[in-house]
Amino acid sequence: MCLRARLLVGTSLLDSQPSGFMENHRHPGFSGQSLPHPSVAEMEQEKVNGNKEPSAEASSYRCSACHGDEDWGLGHPLRGRAKSRSLSAAPVLASAREFRRTRSLHGPCPVTTFGPKACVLQNPQTIMHIQDPASQRLTWNKSPKSVLVIKKIRDASLLQPFKELCAYLMEENNMIVYVEKKVLEDPALLSDDHFGPVKRKFCTFREDYDDISNQIDLIICLGGDGTLLYASSLFQGSVPPVMAFHLGSLGFLTPFNFENFQSQVTQVIQGNAAVVLRSRLKVRVVKEPRGKKVAVPNGISENGVLAAGLDVEVGKQAVQYQVLNEVVIDRGPSSYLSNVDVYLDGHLITTVQGDGVIVSTPTGSTAYAAAAGASMIHPNVPAIMVTPICPHSLSFRPIVVPAGVELKIMLSPEARNTAWVSFDGRKRQEIRHGDSISITTSCYPLPSICVRDPVSDWFESLAQCLHWNVRKKQAHFPEDEEDADEEGGEERAGS
Repeated sequence: MCLRARLLVGTSLLDSQPSGFMENHRHPGFSGQSLPHPSVAEMEQEKVNGNKEPSAEASSYRCSACHGDEDWGLGHPLRGRAKSRSLSAAPVLASAREFRRTRSLHGPCPVTTFGPKACVLQNPQTIMHIQDPASQRLTWNKSPKSVLVIKKIRDASLLQPFKELCAYLMEENNMIVYVEKKVLEDPALLSDDHFGPVKRKFCTFREDYDDISNQIDLIICLGGDGTLLYASSLFQGSVPPVMAFHLGSLGFLTPFNFENFQSQVTQVIQGNAAVVLRSRLKVRVVKEPRGKKVAVPNGISENGVLAAGLDVEVGKQAVQYQVLNEVVIDRGPSSYLSNVDVYLDGHLITTVQGDGVIVSTPTGSTAYAAAAGASMIHPNVPAIMVTPICPHSLSFRPIVVPAGVELKIMLSPEARNTAWVSFDGRKRQEIRHGDSISITTSCYPLPSICVRDPVSDWFESLAQCLHWNVRKKQAHFPEDEEDADEEGGEERAGS
């Protein structure tokens, strides 16, 4: 996650884990710790004692997705390894290219057995564990020193909370505070003489120009859900822990109230907090060149990705995004139905004919997807949801596919018009014939700090923000009527 933060994880519920949640063991400064599987623990004990040699059944296997140059036997712990590196830098074997389905990283652990003789065929790509949500706790390797404060722009009601929070972070905690440059350009702040000494201590940045991803230890959001989505877009790699205060309209993703922010911020800085790992989508848009050069300001492209990220594949240009809520492909201003093909791991699964399609994370399942009739999924569930928008079919229901699979969306050859795509409601662009959108679970989740715990906070948001299952309760029968019904039943039975 961030350079200073890591997640303490207790005993895992299952021996598998999605790529968006569980690859933190590969990133410096953010290491998960979990109690090993019983069989793994026994093998570790044998290794320490040195009494037994590993059997043929416990032969080593190579994890090409995470450690392509290292052999790992079943006796090695799968978590907390000293040597680690990002999945994006790992070599891809030819077999993985030929059979993409093996890259699905959510199956049972290779050491899982079923009864005395059955087990799952070992899959060298299976490298993760599903965590118990109740055991996800935040701690710090070092005390956080730098904090990014995200404030909703053009909202006068947030000026006073913003000034109080920044003054508290700088003066009471001696922290370095980063803010976006346009936040300090607010006329109300420029005319405030009392805020001047604090203002001079800020570190500022500009979106799409300055990369601050390696300088932030903690993120604090003031506003609504949009501030959290904006914070996610600033970090195309590892994301620091995010503490979101509810000062907007909906607040489904912002669980903290600002009234007692001092004590809450202090608890987080001291490492006394639960977190929910919100998986993100890694989206790769590949476009046919059409005679126009991509504008890259100051050597950095959209969302702070280096210009080197714009690579050419067989004459095509590609750009990558990290998405927290959803990717929306729609028909735009055209009066024709959208007509796009959806592939899963290279296989055509359906053609969407309608207003479009939504590919969302569990976090995004309560956003646009919920309005389009999809189910709501807890953020800890390893999944990707595909939801059609007003499909011209009575049987096209939303589906949930496993996290780790790769979805690819392209215009159908017979499509009458182009399509448009947006990422968390931003960076909207046109998709033409020959362009493609590849979507899979990202290696970099967003760690959202909880008020209580991941389960309680989620159901509290459902009840308070979406009024989930809120209705007038049915009246119960009076006791005298209940007794009369029971007596009448006995008389009928006796007759």
